[in-house]
Amino acid sequence: MFTLIDEQALQKDPAQAASIGGIVTRSNYRIPAELMDRLPQLRIITTNGVGYDGIALDHARQRNIVVTNTPDVLNKAVAELAVGLLLALLRNLPAADSFVRTGAWVGSPFPLGASLAGKKVGIVGLGRIGKEIVQRLVPFEVDISYFGRVRQAVPWRHFDSLPAMARHVDVLILSCPGGAATRHIVDAAVLQALGPDGVVVNVARGSVINEADLCDALANGIIQGAALDVFDSEPLGESSLRHMPNVVLAPHIGSATHETRRQMAELAIRNLVSFFRTGRAVTPVA
Repeated sequence: MFTLIDEQALQKDPAQAASIGGIVTRSNYRIPAELMDRLPQLRIITTNGVGYDGIALDHARQRNIVVTNTPDVLNKAVAELAVGLLLALLRNLPAADSFVRTGAWVGSPFPLGASLAGKKVGIVGLGRIGKEIVQRLVPFEVDISYFGRVRQAVPWRHFDSLPAMARHVDVLILSCPGGAATRHIVDAAVLQALGPDGVVVNVARGSVINEADLCDALANGIIQGAALDVFDSEPLGESSLRHMPNVVLAPHIGSATHETRRQMAELAIRNLVSFFRTGRAVTPVA
């Protein structure tokens, strides 16, 4: 039904741009206005992921280009990773693995970690993924709070001030959308409020945290640690984060399970098929 034209083929034969009606992309790729304008027949951009902050959405609307994403199918996988990263950070699992592999265990006991049970956890972004994270945290007997512009009909404490919630909690988990509205909402002031016993887990977007402020906070004991799956620039290049012992790093693998990626791809293709058959996408965002 579809003819695949990849970026290399388009570069070799720019005339093919006139025949492209849809783009299939990933959330970590940018689709700027300039690219859209090179494709006069473009009618749909389907993102294989939940985030679409890399797409020039306003320009797509002006061009009447439909934009879709793949919500819900990746919620559980991202929530699992968020909890896994938090446990790895609190119990020092990467260091513990190295401790055994290098034979250091023979010479001394491993340092104590911290328990998750009883911690105060603040969720930044109590959407689909945020709620899935909470469901997995509740059995650990934690105290849940959330930050958001709107109070929701949930039993957890609501904060309309992020610094205020940071002062209240031990753990700050970021699961909010990316984009201009959330850029650098976690900055030096929020990290200072979180304090020297606090930790940050980011499974949202790298742009949500001011990375320079985070590095300073980690290096100077302003916070205790961080577990990060996303970064301002990916792949992560030369960054002091790579050399800090109080950081757990993952290569943007929130949705990276065989089951989840298959469901994401199937939904992305369903969006394309439905749009070109009926004029309506399954999960449009614009």
